[in-house]
Order: sequence, then C-alpha cells, then structure tokens
Amino acid sequence: MTATALWRRLDAPGHDACRLDPHDAGWSLDGAAVFRHEGVPARLAYHLACDRAWRAQWGRVRGWIGPRAVDWHVVRGLDGTWTLDDALVPGLESYVDLDLGFTPATNLSQLRRIALAEGQAADVPAAWLDVATGSLVALPQRYERRTASTYWYEAPSVGYADLLEVAPSGFVRRYPGLWEAEG
Repeated sequence: MTATALWRRLDAPGHDACRLDPHDAGWSLDGAAVFRHEGVPARLAYHLACDRAWRAQWGRVRGWIGPRAVDWHVVRGLDGTWTLDDALVPGLESYVDLDLGFTPATNLSQLRRIALAEGQAADVPAAWLDVATGSLVALPQRYERRTASTYWYEAPSVGYADLLEVAPSGFVRRYPGLWEAEG
C-alpha cells in the first residue's frame, strides 16, 4: 500500500512531505523536510529502506542546514552493526530501528514493526540521527498503545513525552508541540 503524508511543523516554521512505498524486499520511505533549525533554514531530503519486517536496512539524508551541506548515509549490517558514512558506530548492535530526528516519518516503521495491540507497551530504542551534531546515537523510546489511533510516546533523553495520534496509514497525524498532519 502506497501512502503519503504532509506535516506542518509547530515549534518552528516548516513542512515535511513523505511517501511510503512497498517493494519486493520490503518498504521505503522517501521524503523532504524544509524547516528552520536553530535559527537557520534547512532542507533535508531523506530515504529509509526497511525489510519486510520493518527493520531498518539503510537510510540517507542529503541537503543543507544553513551554510552547511550534509550527506549522511546510515547502514545497518546483517550482523547488527551500524555505520554512519562508512564509519562503525559501536553500541547500537541490538537496535533495529533508524530514527531521523528531524521528521515524524520514521515513527511509522517503528510502530508497524512492533504492532502493539491496545493496552500493550514496548521499549523501542532506536539509532537516532542527530542533525545538530551529525552523529548517530542511542535514543531510548517507549510506546504504549492507548486506542486504535493513539500511542503514549516517551523519549526521555530528549525530554519528550506526549500522546501521538496516528492515521490509518501508520503515519503520525499529531505529534504535539512538534508536527501536525495537513489535509
């Protein structure tokens, strides 16, 4: 099933558009975000490839943040190792999700992979691409499915906790204080 989403950023000027496509080996998310990051304009195009079980295989982010050009390539190896621009990032071997910190799009792959029933909760730590530092770091996260379309979400290391609203497509519809779907 192909699905699309368009979000408006709430904490700064900006928008993000993303498309989910199935393919023979799994799924791909392709999108672009244009927003103000730490006082400067940013444009980041992104791609995330997942296998059929929604485990991240690789991701790419290209674009710019103010005067700085960026081109990051993240790969999760078959042995569970992660690399950022061909450099090994130790300590993430047990993680299977890639979270691109500047877009709500990558919550979709995490939610689809864990497939929680109402009332269930799960810790879902992710390899998180921090665009401010250009690094790949551990992001502790927890999801608790409250209803068919809502999840309590916590990411304590970045100081965020709130109730996410999710569309039938799996895309987050409302990410309080950060993003809201349009249309």
